[in-house]
Amino acid sequence: MDKFQNKYRIPSARAHWWDYANAGAYFITICTAYRVHYFGEIAGHNVKTRLIASLQGQIAQKNWNAIPTQFPFVELGDFVVMPNHVHGILIINNAEYDNGNDNGNNPQKTGGFAGIKNPMLNNNISRVVRWYKGACSFEIRKTHSDFQWQPRFHDHIIRNDAEYQRIVNYINTNPQNWEQDELFKS
Repeated sequence: MDKFQNKYRIPSARAHWWDYANAGAYFITICTAYRVHYFGEIAGHNVKTRLIASLQGQIAQKNWNAIPTQFPFVELGDFVVMPNHVHGILIINNAEYDNGNDNGNNPQKTGGFAGIKNPMLNNNISRVVRWYKGACSFEIRKTHSDFQWQPRFHDHIIRNDAEYQRIVNYINTNPQNWEQDELFKS
């Protein structure tokens, strides 16, 4: 296993052959730490099954909806808040935004040890998810000081329309399938 600054690191689950700033659709899953049910509870047992959102679940929804305001290069696809995770589709269309380089308007950008390769300087999925998790954490910790996300998130590059439709169906039926969900934890 590789080390960074003399500490072992878990290798990245990201596709090394892909630039996550590329235009495209991405299926994102973000879980709470230890899969704690912060966001509410599932109610109903049919097609009307849905999350009864807690204040924390409402914050998760509100901040997801705010992503395009913070990142104009992102469009939102389907999204669902579950008791201990969120699923959503982010669509990057950054042709106008020059991958975060501000069209040369901000020559002061540096990337620390990573230089210009720092992913937080570019218009990519990592930057969007980092903002989302931070915004949620900031607000949720006002009422739940112990709130935490898992350190990472899961992403999947959506490669075609059939896959997109399958993922949309998965997101929209997730509440009905909650008890069979691998993220379910009583």
